[in-house]
Amino acid sequence: MNELEFGGKTKEPDVRMLRDMDDVLYDKKWAIGAENLELYYMYRDLFLSRRDGDLFVEQGIRYDITIIPPLMLGREYVKTAGHYHPLVPGETVTYPEVYEVLEGEATYLLQKEDLSDVVVVRAMGGDKVIVPPGYGHITINESNKRLKMANFVARGFSSIYDPIKERGGGAYFLTEDGFVENPRCEEAAPLREIEVPKVKSLGLSRNREIYPIGRERGKLDWLVRPQDFADLFEGFLD
Repeated sequence: MNELEFGGKTKEPDVRMLRDMDDVLYDKKWAIGAENLELYYMYRDLFLSRRDGDLFVEQGIRYDITIIPPLMLGREYVKTAGHYHPLVPGETVTYPEVYEVLEGEATYLLQKEDLSDVVVVRAMGGDKVIVPPGYGHITINESNKRLKMANFVARGFSSIYDPIKERGGGAYFLTEDGFVENPRCEEAAPLREIEVPKVKSLGLSRNREIYPIGRERGKLDWLVRPQDFADLFEGFLD
């Protein structure tokens, strides 16, 4: 169950369980009495053909799919654990990421590690959302539909979960009453919501899926060498 058919193969997911999320939940009272539910499913390193897989490896990129069914975690909408990306070796910039909504609706909470900027972006099917260098991210499904999203990211690094875990979650929680502040993030900037940023400068468009772009050698170099594309990210979330 919850297997994904992709490229003629069956892929088993990594499953995020409720108990994995205890430290970052808003409604901890509810969580204490809740059973250990399956929250969402991560299918990593996907490719439609061996040629695609080899090409992705050569370019240093990885294609994933995440599925988040609709669910309430007590008074909070279901979400991912949230993480940051590390610095590119030898550089002062962190790795970016690109997400694409394949089905459903996604709410992306993007935040700097020092919480000097916290941004929410609501995305629909076909939208591409960039997590620019310097930002961590949490994905929330606040709809009553299954959320299925894809992403491309540089391969070979480990995401950093501790900063969000140590603060008990993101700077804000999305609850049935709207966004509420995390009391352990008192220094967080006021939450601001923006439209989905335009991505044409990064070679993306709303009406074209991101997977085929991975076949075009060099088109996603900004994921692997963001230090060479600093001008494209400047003011990206303004």
